[in-house]
Amino acid sequence: MTEDRHVYEPAQGHGLPHDPFNAIVGPRPIGWISTCSADGALNLAPYSFFNAFNYVPPIVGFASIGYKDTVRNIEQTGEFVWNLVNRPLVEPMNQSCAAVPPEVSEFELTGLTPLPSRIVKPPRVGESPVNFECRLTQLIQLQTAAHEAVPTWLVLGEVVAVHIERRLLRDGVFDTAAAGPVLRGGGPADYFSVGPEQLFKLYRPR
Repeated sequence: MTEDRHVYEPAQGHGLPHDPFNAIVGPRPIGWISTCSADGALNLAPYSFFNAFNYVPPIVGFASIGYKDTVRNIEQTGEFVWNLVNRPLVEPMNQSCAAVPPEVSEFELTGLTPLPSRIVKPPRVGESPVNFECRLTQLIQLQTAAHEAVPTWLVLGEVVAVHIERRLLRDGVFDTAAAGPVLRGGGPADYFSVGPEQLFKLYRPR
């Protein structure tokens, strides 16, 4: 078999107009994380490296490239909230990327509604159809294979409360397509949305 492939070693550079790594590992759920500082200042920011890592207890995590306000707030308080991004929330989510001082709340910047959480102190995004209240389980600074520190922090949290709009529960089953999550692709600006047209079923062998 003849292979026609672009092959590269990341440490030597990819030789392409844009790094393909995060386009290949994608699309990924958006980690739209709300936090508050120890003195109560609110923060809301999206992270493109986010996913779920455990069932029982449910654990989610995201990686922050750089020690940002979100990581600092979580380290101070041990709490955060994940908020699902759908198409109506794409523009506010993008606005919450803005580089603003810690005292500026992205809730005010975007016009979004901070709703009280049930267990944790950080608020939920009221316009988001699903929210996970989380408590920090691990905060890890990543390392290379040579055990050299990387300026990226992995935040893992146990989901202690879940909020779901009732319209998304069909006979007690969460309808992912109806929720319409927006996912981060690759390149400088690629995103994807999920709808019924992408749905197919595949059951495990018995």
